[in-house]
Amino acid sequence: MEFIHLAGKPPIDTQSQVLLIGKFDGVHKGHIQLLQTARSYLEAGDILSVMSFSEHPLWVLRQNPEYKHSLTPVQEKIKILSDFGVKRFYQIAFTQEYAQVLADDFVLEHLLSLHIKRIVVGEGFRFGHKGQGDIQKLILLCSQIGVQVTVVPHINANGEKISSTTIRNYVLEGKVEAAQALLGRPYRITGHVIHGDALGRQLGFPTANLETVDGYILPKPGIYAGIAEIHSDLSGNEFWNCLISAGYRSTVGGTEYCMEAHLLDYSGNLYDKTLSLSFLSYFRDEIEFNNLDALVDQMNIDKDNATAFFGTKR
Repeated sequence: MEFIHLAGKPPIDTQSQVLLIGKFDGVHKGHIQLLQTARSYLEAGDILSVMSFSEHPLWVLRQNPEYKHSLTPVQEKIKILSDFGVKRFYQIAFTQEYAQVLADDFVLEHLLSLHIKRIVVGEGFRFGHKGQGDIQKLILLCSQIGVQVTVVPHINANGEKISSTTIRNYVLEGKVEAAQALLGRPYRITGHVIHGDALGRQLGFPTANLETVDGYILPKPGIYAGIAEIHSDLSGNEFWNCLISAGYRSTVGGTEYCMEAHLLDYSGNLYDKTLSLSFLSYFRDEIEFNNLDALVDQMNIDKDNATAFFGTKR
């Protein structure tokens, strides 16, 4: 995928494209509906493009901590969008200065630089300074530059509107099954495996410790059943059932949020490898135990529960 960073107006481009505009945080089922709609308009010589933001506007403009992190940081987002056929990704460096761009200028100057056949947006899309531009204004302005606009209605799941905000809240509450239902896939975090204190190995439960996870919404502290994907350019990626511990490790004096995974029936060296953890089910809260023996007893129970969950023999 071609990645184009925008600090202002896009460079003039003659490549015919169908363009989607939005934050696309999570690339959830609603976003997938947008992508599928946009793909239906592609003709020979067209490419599918996405225009998004480097930071969530509510974080930049209001410093709302709920929007400091993402369900899908940019590299994760690009990977998912690429799988859906997106060939170009415009990332707007969203700043206080960029937020002053007027709705008219965004369309008649910024978008005019591109060879856009059609723009596809979701219902409720707003743009320009203080969100002054709505769908009707977008259609009116785009008609002046010969660009068609398609608006995709919100879609619901189980009676609720699919939104990134709802999914964020589910992840923060540990409701990863509910998050998966709206995402269309398990919530996933990717990082590099680093050296820990090797306590898990000493206790008979070796774990892969992820480096400080930057950019992601962090799930509620606790124990989860999940899938570990070990990335490899040479032999292909491997997938293993696992237990994921997310939290502060208070039993051993931990104070910072960390994430580690015990891969069931795996033996091998994972240090310095890239690992993706997909969260399938929340088992229990994080517990502070009085001693390590009590911790090991609970870890054995967790492993039995994971074995039953995956339907495999221990």
